[in-house]
Amino acid sequence: MKDELREANVVIAAPGEERSPALALVNTRRLGAGGEVDDLAEPRATTEWLRRHELPTASLDAGELSRVTDLRAAVRELLAALAEDRSPDVAAVETVNAAARSDAAAPQLTWPSGPHREWRSTTPGSLEETLAALARDAIDVVTGDLAHLVRPCEAHGCVRFFFREHARRRWCSTTCGDRVRAARHQRLVVEQRDSPQG
Repeated sequence: MKDELREANVVIAAPGEERSPALALVNTRRLGAGGEVDDLAEPRATTEWLRRHELPTASLDAGELSRVTDLRAAVRELLAALAEDRSPDVAAVETVNAAARSDAAAPQLTWPSGPHREWRSTTPGSLEETLAALARDAIDVVTGDLAHLVRPCEAHGCVRFFFREHARRRWCSTTCGDRVRAARHQRLVVEQRDSPQG
């Protein structure tokens, strides 16, 4: 029984999450078997999520958690506006911009096998570095080559976004696609059952 519950709670990353931590952040609010799920509901869970996405930070408290979830809401608004071809809420734009500038980054020279430039935080390991990295990624997504790929999942009730890299893709996961197909099949069964037989 415990293994079944664990399997039911496994979340398949939406296409693009591996390339965009901002997209993955937005998708921490999703539809689960029992209703809406928030993967960032507690400071400890948020700290673990940040570490899994290579955004290390010290353990968060409730106030710091709200900074992360406020940024998530702002990035969600940017992606929704982009997908709906409208202007985003001005407050969302300001929240993302404020987070992006909350940590200064400077170019650093490394020489692993020749000269290489890396941008590094001036406050490594801080929440500001983490928020700035997420906000800068969101800005890169909505202004860059990936912008035209941002789509909301078309499955009823799903609130996740994904990068649509295949023209026929309409859902963020096979789970959502299966739910849509099952619902469509159920509708057909009911219609056939209820239609008068000639």
